[in-house]
Amino acid sequence: MHSPTLILLLLSLLLRFSALFSLAATDTLADGSSLCVEEPDDILVSPNGDFHAGFFPVGDNAFGFSIWFNSSKEPTLVWMANRDQPVNGKASTLSLLKNGNLILRDAGRKTIWSSSTSSNSRVQLKLMNNGNLVLRTLQGNILWQSFDSPTDTLLPGQPLTERANLVSSRSKTNYSSGFYRLYFDNDNVLRLLFKGPDVSSVFWPYPWMTPIELQRSTYNISKTAVLDPYGQFNSSDEFSFSSTDYGERIYRRLLVDPDGNIRLYSFNGGTKTWEVSWQAISDPCTVHGICGPNSMCTYHHALGRTCYCLQGHKIKNPNDWTQGCVPEFAIADTTNNHSTDQLRFLQLSSFEFYGYDIGIYRLLNLSECLHMCLEAGDNCKAVQVKVDYEGGNMLCYPKTLLLNGRDAPNFSGHIYLKLPKPIVLSSNKPRKYLPLNCSVASFRQLNTTFEKSSTNTSLNILLWFASGIGALELTCIFLVWFCLFRSSKQAGTLTGESRQLLSATGFQRFTYEELKRATRGFTEEIGRGSGGIVYKGILDDDRVAAIKRLSSDSNQGEAEFLAEISTIGMVNHMNLIDMWGYCVHGKDRLLVYEYMEHGSLAENLSSSVLDWNKRFNIAGGTAKGLAYLHEECLEWVLHCDVKPQNILLNNNFQPKVADFGLSKLLNRNESNTNSKFSKVRGTRGYMVPEWVYNFHITSKVDVYSYGIVVLEMITGKNPMGFHDIEHEEGIEQQRLVTWLMEKINSAPTSKFWIEEMVDPNMEGQYDVAEVELLVNVALQCVLDDMDSRPTMSQVVEMLQVHQETERVFQ
Repeated sequence: MHSPTLILLLLSLLLRFSALFSLAATDTLADGSSLCVEEPDDILVSPNGDFHAGFFPVGDNAFGFSIWFNSSKEPTLVWMANRDQPVNGKASTLSLLKNGNLILRDAGRKTIWSSSTSSNSRVQLKLMNNGNLVLRTLQGNILWQSFDSPTDTLLPGQPLTERANLVSSRSKTNYSSGFYRLYFDNDNVLRLLFKGPDVSSVFWPYPWMTPIELQRSTYNISKTAVLDPYGQFNSSDEFSFSSTDYGERIYRRLLVDPDGNIRLYSFNGGTKTWEVSWQAISDPCTVHGICGPNSMCTYHHALGRTCYCLQGHKIKNPNDWTQGCVPEFAIADTTNNHSTDQLRFLQLSSFEFYGYDIGIYRLLNLSECLHMCLEAGDNCKAVQVKVDYEGGNMLCYPKTLLLNGRDAPNFSGHIYLKLPKPIVLSSNKPRKYLPLNCSVASFRQLNTTFEKSSTNTSLNILLWFASGIGALELTCIFLVWFCLFRSSKQAGTLTGESRQLLSATGFQRFTYEELKRATRGFTEEIGRGSGGIVYKGILDDDRVAAIKRLSSDSNQGEAEFLAEISTIGMVNHMNLIDMWGYCVHGKDRLLVYEYMEHGSLAENLSSSVLDWNKRFNIAGGTAKGLAYLHEECLEWVLHCDVKPQNILLNNNFQPKVADFGLSKLLNRNESNTNSKFSKVRGTRGYMVPEWVYNFHITSKVDVYSYGIVVLEMITGKNPMGFHDIEHEEGIEQQRLVTWLMEKINSAPTSKFWIEEMVDPNMEGQYDVAEVELLVNVALQCVLDDMDSRPTMSQVVEMLQVHQETERVFQ
């Protein structure tokens, strides 16, 4: 290489690095001055150095005039003037005119954005320490400020008002306006709106609840909300929340994310990253519009939120799930009102569509509802039905559009999808789809047609190629060293066989530092037992998790850890807890689960929050989960520790069986009646007599424990507690099952013993027939003769409520 070329390369490199790390930038732009897109050091820097304002790249040679937080690992955008109309990377300027107007010009010609201000006195543009860009006179009068026109971010001290809404970005890489808006509605309530290309709907707070039910006030006119630097958010409609790290004065930002959720982020000065400290929506699939029409949303711990098409439909645009799915059949096939031979209804269970009902009708049976949809022609795509238990009728919701669909295991109704006969008859069950990633991050970046400058093109290419090769080599060396170090450190004391078992599960392996950060140093305890302590945490991907830290003092710690990993790796059922990953760090063993909002059944039994319907549904859901373990899993699983503490409840009180530390796996080739156990397993009060008499252990151990749990749910009494029974000889104290049998045998009718034994917390509000059914099932489960006990699948069958599911057109 010639020496002049070498000198030129070195000089260019120095100039680039000096521009990148320049600290000489000012916080003020005087009137008559400009910032140019082609000058990297043409930026404003706040006095504390944390916020920058200037031209920010948003696409191929496309720039937006922006404010960003520069003290994080990656620059964090907090405001943009021209988010929907980027400017050219050549000759574009931001100019503060002498007349007091601030204008953004594209390539020196067209005005893209303006502050629309004027002043007879001298003015200046100043970037403040709080991230606010202020245009003011030299006397201090504010003419314009970025805090009055936010984009998707609210900073501490910045007011959210009737005129200043937050609008999400289209995706994490596309900063143009998205589909979600946080705003004050006409009734003065703060709401979150999905505003798509064709339809719009409010989905937060719950639209089916009144402001009074939501504890919101409509009696205000200020329509103002503000976040303070300590993590407290207050709104004029009386909505408020505090961050999980409330009280610490740090940088924070409230963001309407591209996925439709509202999250509060707190800045971690140690890691230079943003951490979620609050979010509005816990169930990602309740966000409207995320999967588009004719599709369903589901959530998976590994894939995140995903979408799939309904049977008879196909995806419209794989790069944009908000466009949903389109029919694979001709629309005319469903418009003939009277051609019942050509149409069928496909029943879908555990699915729900919100909104777009033709009406709500109380009908006597399913047939009337389906005929109503037929008569509506193409205006009715499907019907959603629910049973009105109070009125004894069926609620019928004909759907004119199939939007906001989601998997809803706790939904008590059914969907009947209207399709041409050949599609319905092609399968007795809904078609299984491979879930596709519906993250809006898959949206394409802004497409631009701007011409790039060709100045020094060959020299720049050569320079950046050489720099890139060097950086790549250093990065590879560092990554190899880092991975080897981490692997050796986290392998702990596990045996080679144990490590092989863990690697085969496919669960995510978390680092100890990740989980410590997620739990804020293991501070928020939500449960505890002999095997360890459970903490609440927020993972780096914003998921709320329950993190179980096994006791290092327990001799069974590693055995229980491996048992739980191997067992739960084989199960997948809506009534079984969902495990996301694990951590091995020295002597520490940690398991990461989905977080259950209402804790355990044991925590709720002593309160009035569990009405009869919830208790009956918990009994049914728990039975389904255990039946799956016993009969449907790849290998049969005996839980061996069924008790209220191990039945967890999500935000809809849907039960999930948890804690598989004492579980026993049975190969399908083994006899289920000849299982060997090295030790007694379970909890006193819920354990079967087989343990005492050393009988062979079968799945009936879980049936017995389940029966005890059901009796405890019905009565609200501890199975190991002693209960008074009056006899002629005096008062005798007996355990729960004996006490209940005495009540039943001594009562003249079932009504008498039901009134005496039902939990007083239900205040007499229960279904007598269902109570009697559940008691009879539970008593069969706790019979001493294990062969006389039913299987869990038989229990499910006994508890199954009969509903009309016979198709009308067969």
